[in-house]
Order: sequence, then structure tokens, then C-alpha cells
Amino acid sequence: MQKLLNVNKLREDFPILFRKVNGKRLVYLDNAATTQKPRQVISALKEFYEQHNSNVHRGVYQLSEEATLAYEASRGKIASFVGARPNELIFTKNATEAINLVAYSLTWNLESGDEILISQMEHHSNFVPWQQLAKIHGLNLKFVKITQDGKLDLENLERQINKRTKIVSLTHVSNALGTVNPIHEISKISHDNGSLLVVDAAQSVGHMPVNVKKLGADFLAFSGHKMLGPTGIGCLYGKQELLENMKPFLYGGDMIKEVKFDSTEFNEVPWKFEAGTQPIAEAIALGVAVDYLKAVGMENILDYEKQITEYALEKIKEIEGLKIHGPFEAPIISFNIGKVHSHDVSAILDSEGVAIRGGHHCCMPLMQVLGISGTARASFYLYNSREDVDSLIEGLEKVRKVFS
Repeated sequence: MQKLLNVNKLREDFPILFRKVNGKRLVYLDNAATTQKPRQVISALKEFYEQHNSNVHRGVYQLSEEATLAYEASRGKIASFVGARPNELIFTKNATEAINLVAYSLTWNLESGDEILISQMEHHSNFVPWQQLAKIHGLNLKFVKITQDGKLDLENLERQINKRTKIVSLTHVSNALGTVNPIHEISKISHDNGSLLVVDAAQSVGHMPVNVKKLGADFLAFSGHKMLGPTGIGCLYGKQELLENMKPFLYGGDMIKEVKFDSTEFNEVPWKFEAGTQPIAEAIALGVAVDYLKAVGMENILDYEKQITEYALEKIKEIEGLKIHGPFEAPIISFNIGKVHSHDVSAILDSEGVAIRGGHHCCMPLMQVLGISGTARASFYLYNSREDVDSLIEGLEKVRKVFS
């Protein structure tokens, strides 16, 4: 059952929202880049280092056992959060590393002339790894086009996919346009063709209910810091049978079962992909972030973000000379004001205490398609209020007057 979010009450959990920026109340609207952290997550980091700090899996003493139990319990919570089993969830540094892990492992066995299909709207983290590995292995990298309203052109996808297409890798939600791609439908197209589907879910897992089985993803990557968790921790979901047949991306300690002078036997999944000491405190704190999100309710968050984005769109469309890019399907609004550079827009807003992102948003090929150098981007989360939106609009009116 959905409930109304008490945003003012939620905001009390986020200490940074009460600081001043340039003498003004902080209005944080760069949530697509990273989200702020509640006290519960900050406390989890502090508690680990003060009470349980030890390495996991290796020590036969109480601290190590406590750390291991907490670390693996967090894996279980996070896996369940996205509809996976614990042994299908690999801890990584972030979504970028997760995509690199799967890209290196999958392209290992591809043949020259095989194809990888991504889209024009991809973040560099789901673009550059495939581009560079395609060059190394002699693969063909192809791009699904976008429509004029910023959506994925499914007809173009179906025209381009063929029996040589081994991998389809797409974003679930565009960080630059706010487009929500129909992954379930794309999964059917991909699997009917015999292709594997990789999903970049960095912008979706913290904002809407995500179930890897319902989506039909073979692999799904996401970052902790974009869902109230710490930096330095991310996750890769992979189907168990696929993970078991993949080669590790990194080699070293803890990912092994037995090492001899002339050979090595690797650990079971997921541990064979977790070489060396992991970000243990961060993994545990990400589990606490998941607890927080579940307590609020993902359906409630999704519904509230739709409301706050609709309110922002109504207000922002009233600003003279402002052009919006994207279909507004997620809590992301990208825009330009006349010929004012997005960095200038961001700088003036910062003087008013409003933090937004200006630039290409790690989507330079997309900006080339749009024919612009970049956009200003406001992105919202569960702790943003209508008052935040009003402050944004006041700041944008100042931008317009300064450059009029």
C-alpha cells in the first residue's frame, strides 16, 4: 500500500541538507551524480570501524567472524532487494567496474566480426568499455538510435540485431535524458535472437522497484552511492550459470580455492570475482541503505518522484527561452537557457545555494546526436521538496536576467 512521503521528516535524517552554501540554504539537485547519505548509513560506517573492523573470510577469531557475517548478510539483503540470490550478486567498486567486469569476461570468447549493440544515449561507463574491447578483439560495435523525443528507437534496435549480435548492453534509465527504457521488452528481443542482455541500472535501482528476474536481465550493474549508500561500493548481478562459466576479471587473494606453482583453482561464485580485500564497511553500509529504502517503500519513492518532477516541469516551462531535452520519465530534467553555457547556469545557481550539474554528463556521443555541447541538469530524490523546486526556479530566473 502506497503512502504519502513525509519529506520534512525524511530530511531530518540527512545532516548535509542543513548546512549553508554561499550563505544560503543548500538545495541539492544533483542526485543523478550521487545521493546524500542518511545518518543510519553514516553510523553504520562508524560502527564497523569502531566495533568490528577486520578482514572477512580469513580470520578464525571473533572480529573477523563478525565482519564476515555482516558482509555476507548485507549481500543477501541487497540481492533480495533486486530479486536475486546471494550467490548471484558480486560486490564491485561501482557500476563502472561492474560493467567492465562483465565486458572483459564476456568478450574473452567472442570472435572477430561478432557484434555488440549499445545505444546512443549510454553513459561513458556503458560505452567506452565496449568500444575499447571491440577494438582489441575485432568486434563490431553498433548503436541503437534515439527518437526525436529522446526515447530508444525499438524499431531501429530490431533492424540492427542479428545472429552475430552476441551482447546487447543498455541503460535502464538515461542519466542525461530521464528516459526509462523498456528492458523487459528488450530482453525478449535479445533472447529470441540468442543475445545476452546487460543492463546499466545505476539510475534505476534507487528510484523504482527493480527485479532482475522480471526485467529478464542476464547481468545488471548498479552503484551504492546513487541509492543513499557510500561511495566505493557497487554491485553486479549475474545469472549463476553464466557467472560460473565466466573467467575472473581480477586475480589475487580471496578469489582462489587453491594455488600451486603451476596452476590455480578459483573460488566459487560470487567470491571468484572479488579479488583482494573488499570495501567491507561500504558493503555493510549499503545494506543499511537498502533497509532505509525498503522502510520508505520503493513504490512510494517512485510515486513521490513523479509528483516532484511534474511540479518542477510545470514551473520550469514558464521560464522564457528555456528548452528541455528528454521525455521526463524519471526524476531528471535536462535543459538549456538560450545560448547560456550550462556551466554558467550551474555557477549562478550555486551562488544561490542550488546544486545542479552542468556539462555533457558523461554522455558526449549523445550530446553530439543532440547537436549541443551539454545541458544543465536538475535531478530529484526522496528528500527534495517543493521548496527546493521553487529555489531552483528563482535561481533560473536570475540566470535569465543576468544573460538577457
